[in-house]
Amino acid sequence: MRFVIVGYGRVGSRTATILAEEGHEVVIVDNDVDRIDRASNDGLETVRGDGSDEDVLVDAGIETADAIGAFTPDLNANFAACMVGTHHGCRTVLRIDEDYREDIYEKYAEEVDEIIYPERLGAAGAKTALLGGDFNVVADLAANLQLTVLEIQAGSPAVGKRMSELELPETARIYAHGRAREPLTIPLPGTELEVGDEVAVITETDRSDAVRSALLPANA
Repeated sequence: MRFVIVGYGRVGSRTATILAEEGHEVVIVDNDVDRIDRASNDGLETVRGDGSDEDVLVDAGIETADAIGAFTPDLNANFAACMVGTHHGCRTVLRIDEDYREDIYEKYAEEVDEIIYPERLGAAGAKTALLGGDFNVVADLAANLQLTVLEIQAGSPAVGKRMSELELPETARIYAHGRAREPLTIPLPGTELEVGDEVAVITETDRSDAVRSALLPANA
């Protein structure tokens, strides 16, 4: 697969490294000379420029990319990059900071495929370590696994089905579930899914499309 990564800071560089190690094509877009040089030295294809500029993203190959990840600290620039990605038929992943209000989150969440919170992920790892767990185990597994939270929408084939009735790939597992605007908890086999529910799923990366087909509407 081919990915465009906007921003080669801590989040962008680590994401790009993992994707490249798995054999994917990765193009880095950044307007900082030092970061572009670092990405080039890391063996990655680069385009120097503003990641919110469509012309720059076209130079980076957005027209043939499978997805774009906008990981700069600038939310507006990230959102603009994702909108260009949407225009060109890409999957879009937006970085947002933890301190944004819920109404701002909802505004952006409706327009992109996924939102990530680097601070929240870091805090989860710190909590696990403080409680005596080994977060490195999760980090090592993450190269082959995909963890995601999906909302059950109207038209989803999962609506009205119990957890035990879902037709997921054999290697996929739902490890948490929550009603709309409620915290996620450990799911029960007899829980019936409703519109607005959220489910946290772990699956092998190459089976993620099958998981989405089982849980999301056909046009999602």
